Amino acid sequence: MPSYPQHSSAEREELRDSYPWGITRRPTAAYADLAICQIWARELDEGNYWCSMSSMYRIASAAGQSRERRRLATHPAKVKPELLADGPSQVWTWDITKLRGPSKGVWFHLYVLIDIYSRYNPAWIVAAHESADLAEDFIDEAITCNGAVPHTVHADRGTSMTSGPVSALLNNLGITRSHSRPRVSNDNPFSESQFKTLKYLHDFPKAFASLADARQFLEGFFNEYNHIHRHSGIGWHTPASVHFGTSDAVDEARQITLTAAYQANPARFFRRPKPPKMPAVFFINEPVTQPQMN
Repeated sequence: MPSYPQHSSAEREELRDSYPWGITRRPTAAYADLAICQIWARELDEGNYWCSMSSMYRIASAAGQSRERRRLATHPAKVKPELLADGPSQVWTWDITKLRGPSKGVWFHLYVLIDIYSRYNPAWIVAAHESADLAEDFIDEAITCNGAVPHTVHADRGTSMTSGPVSALLNNLGITRSHSRPRVSNDNPFSESQFKTLKYLHDFPKAFASLADARQFLEGFFNEYNHIHRHSGIGWHTPASVHFGTSDAVDEARQITLTAAYQANPARFFRRPKPPKMPAVFFINEPVTQPQMN
């Protein structure tokens, strides 16, 4: 077993005092509204290791800057189909959510597909209405553009999701259809989570003036979500990096940065640092293994 330097509480306090406190107060517009975990991951990808993520949280907390950036509400948690993905383009989920339009009773409809392994959005559209034919075209085009046919497509039991055109498309492509159980909202957690992320943004509009207005806002959101935002559930990678197979190279670069930081000052670490690890598999309702009886 390798030996690691051990330090007293006083020594650790001295090391902590040497951390670059200014990192949590970067005067750049790019960092102004970011959570601490996002700053830590983005700095690491820029080749900068300042301190551990937990230390950065402590520094930010001491500076009065550690806070939740989203508007939050609490909802009762519910649970349980059983789907597993250990790579991209295996299990997709999709859903439709309403966006408030310019006047009372006017709603726009946002259709979104998400890969449960990479968290990448193969496609999204916003339309003035909901229809089965539109849903069929949406999924068909998403599969064509993705370049790979998913094994399973999961959705709730909405009218468009269970419609004849969508069912026929998936059957013709050899894709397994999966649906949430009646009256169980959390059987589609990945789609629900992304809609929450969207609608609880601090700058999410109370209403959209037009379809063009909605599309412009959503174009920015999905670009940020897929290509810029680092996600805690996938090892602080971007969904695009995981989906298109560049996350291993990113991890190698992160390890080089962390190793250099360790070699420059090993006393700052309890052990050799490693990049955040991405889970090997993701589930919708992970099966519960029953203990075997002797």
